[in-house]
Amino acid sequence: MSFWSGLSAESRETFWRSLQALSATRIVISLVLLAYLMFERRDAPTAGHYLYTETCIAYLVMSGAFALACLYVRTRFLAQVVVQIAVDIAVISVLYMAGQEGRGSLVILYLFPLAGAAILAPRVLALFSAALVTMFLLLDSVYQMFMGTNGMPVTQAGLYGGAFFAIVMVVSRLAAKLIRQEELAARHGADLQIQLAINQIVIADVADGILVVDRDGHIFAGNPAAQQMLGLANGDSGFSLSEVAALEPVAFAFSEWQQQVGPATVSGAPRAAFVTVKPYRDSGGGHAGTAAWSGRRDLAAHLKLRFARVDTVEEASERCVIFLQDVTAIENQAQELKLASMGRLTASIAHEVRNPLSAIGHATALLAEDLHEPGQARLLKIVGDNVARVNRMVEDILQLSRKVQPNSEPLLLGPFLSELKTEFDETQGVANDIVWLGNTGAVPVRFDALHLREVVINLLTNALRYASGGVGSIRVYVVTDAAGGMELHVQDDGPGITPDVRAHLFEPFYTTSSKGTGLGLYLARELCLNNAAMLDYEYRFDASGAGVRAASGRFVISFAQPLGARGATANRKATT
Repeated sequence: MSFWSGLSAESRETFWRSLQALSATRIVISLVLLAYLMFERRDAPTAGHYLYTETCIAYLVMSGAFALACLYVRTRFLAQVVVQIAVDIAVISVLYMAGQEGRGSLVILYLFPLAGAAILAPRVLALFSAALVTMFLLLDSVYQMFMGTNGMPVTQAGLYGGAFFAIVMVVSRLAAKLIRQEELAARHGADLQIQLAINQIVIADVADGILVVDRDGHIFAGNPAAQQMLGLANGDSGFSLSEVAALEPVAFAFSEWQQQVGPATVSGAPRAAFVTVKPYRDSGGGHAGTAAWSGRRDLAAHLKLRFARVDTVEEASERCVIFLQDVTAIENQAQELKLASMGRLTASIAHEVRNPLSAIGHATALLAEDLHEPGQARLLKIVGDNVARVNRMVEDILQLSRKVQPNSEPLLLGPFLSELKTEFDETQGVANDIVWLGNTGAVPVRFDALHLREVVINLLTNALRYASGGVGSIRVYVVTDAAGGMELHVQDDGPGITPDVRAHLFEPFYTTSSKGTGLGLYLARELCLNNAAMLDYEYRFDASGAGVRAASGRFVISFAQPLGARGATANRKATT
């Protein structure tokens, strides 16, 4: 039984189906033999005629039994094959002996059991069956020759036997080749199933998000990490990234990548894209695509996106993979490492740095009273500017360790921003129409006024550095959604921050300006966190000429939910 035990489950099932087909063919042959008896044997019955009839009826009954056995008795396959082949050879031999005329046509029936043995049984058994048939034909020819009756010549019987052996060998080799191919395919299929199972485990447990989309941005699938980052529920698919307002930055980055790599490029773009997916708040309407999107209802996610195109034959079935990495934790970890080193430095800054700075500044002021030459005055100014810069850096570092508890009094943004704008215009010496103050909201926010003043002044100073200086080139306004969440937007008409700079924007001591300390935006974010708010940089997309969308950016302060809104939410939950 090594022949059967060495087969896979798929190959065994194939053998059982082949045996069922052989049984069905046997029934058809028995019916054809009975039909031949009815239409060709209408003369006076003879002894051979009765034997022919009884044999055909018995063969039909046994064919039905064999068909039922291979359907419901799935054991001892080789034994069933041997019994059925033996019955076939015996029945055909009886019919051959009972037939007085047309024996040559009955010899052809031996091909049926011999071919079945070559396919379903080992080659030795198939050759043994061919040998039995050949011996029977030769013995019958010799017997008929000695009896003086008109029978098949010995030479013809030998030729039939040789033909049977050749057919059995060819069919057996072809069947063995097909079996090996099926076994190989079964093994490859099993390996593929294992690989798919491994891939599913890896994709499900990997920390990075994986999103499968077509070239138009329609979502087909996503792993759990991507679903969590983007706020997709299980099974959320069938809509486009551009149909959801919160996912519009992802859609724009994907479209920009497609334009960069071109249709013939398979690998991803040379650089990554950084986007921010904001918390989702149900506004009671919006785009139809939002109905299939559950949305993020926690904190905003700062994501690093990488793209890859799947190599497909048909352009219509093109698929792309978007890899998403939540870099918020990485940014926080980098900041914590830098803060740890700053914490050790802060303890000795007051005596080791500030006192020498004060002495240098005082000495520079005294020298300025005595030295009046232009070259000397220029050198003294350089010294004074650098002293002021280092002193400002020391003040920023010391401020990090104070963590003063913010004032919890409600703050109306309208009067506060109007006063701040007037002060900023006078201090910076800019025209009154450069900074445009839009909607400031009617609901107070929970933010310390001194902290918010420092944050907004920092953002306006950065905007003034890159804005064009035209009318309304700097815009400050408040956005309020239906859920009561308030955001203060500060944006300019200058070019957006590149993704490489965006990755380190809020890290301490990171700056692209030769005059900056790299602590302004970091301090602004820390002050926002100290007031239960969040400061982030978001890319914005504006329609320009010919329908082309230009990308710029804006700083967004997301305030904590007002007390009134929290109380209304609590009341709704209580009544529910």
